[in-house]
Amino acid sequence: MPSDLSPTARALRALELLQARPGTTAEQLAERLGVTERAARRYIGILREAGIQVESSRGPHGGYRLRRGTRLPPIVFTQAEALGLVMAVLDGQPAATEADDPVGTALDKVIQALPENVGRQAATLREHATATLDWHSARPDPAITSALVAAVAARHRVLIAYRSETGNTWKTEVDPWAVVVRHGRWYLLCHSHRAAAIRTYRVDRVRTVRQTAHEFDPPADLDPVAALEENLGTGWEFPTRVVFDAPLAEVAPWIRPPMGRLQPSEDGCALVGSTSNPAMYAQEWLATVPFAFRVEGGDELRAAVAAVATRFAAALAPQDG
Repeated sequence: MPSDLSPTARALRALELLQARPGTTAEQLAERLGVTERAARRYIGILREAGIQVESSRGPHGGYRLRRGTRLPPIVFTQAEALGLVMAVLDGQPAATEADDPVGTALDKVIQALPENVGRQAATLREHATATLDWHSARPDPAITSALVAAVAARHRVLIAYRSETGNTWKTEVDPWAVVVRHGRWYLLCHSHRAAAIRTYRVDRVRTVRQTAHEFDPPADLDPVAALEENLGTGWEFPTRVVFDAPLAEVAPWIRPPMGRLQPSEDGCALVGSTSNPAMYAQEWLATVPFAFRVEGGDELRAAVAAVATRFAAALAPQDG
């Protein structure tokens, strides 16, 4: 155990040990905590001062144990754990610094339940830390997310209403296999009965969820993360095919999974996929790939690439005078 832990942190660790192994002696406690027996007894004293009823008995079957019926604090964290929790919440939900944010309200309750000295540090961090919003992330509705997770756990088909990035809306029945968080975005990995294929939907674009009575069994060998990566670039409105004049191995590190799948071709490699937002595909994704390419498929993507090229060409036009 690290030597820089505070006495309170070691006392909380002692509490965990007593919960797991009633009858632990001072010698055993000292060994597990990496301290002297005198120090171990001091940590027991800290627990008693905090109102936790720790009994002790002598003899071959003696040791420390929690009194039957002892009510423990609902949440017990060390200072490092508490600060780590606050940091993780603020990193993932910058709005948690606001009093009216539901995640912020929940964080308040956690902090209030912490031991005073630990809670004070956590509250100070929450009050004075400032988190910057990640514009590439998207916050789904907690109720929608909860409904999808419940359907995943129950293995029940759901009817969802969905709105794409371009504003198209539709309803479809899906077998929800998993909810996956990837780079700040939440995705539903599912089998779509409308498309008769695997689909990945952004949870923040799901408008309604209704669980049906139909049950399903997900694939036995399902790897949700791998399946999500493989299917992110499939099933959208506008097909895409881009050919690169470079070997697949060189192009691959520059290709994000939502762009599609790379395939070997005679001239190098081809990227085959689909998108709901050709403009973003052209100016945010293709524009960053440092290899010559040509768009062979997808009139919408061709038009988007032409628009980007025109805009950049205009930036280099000679100026009058």
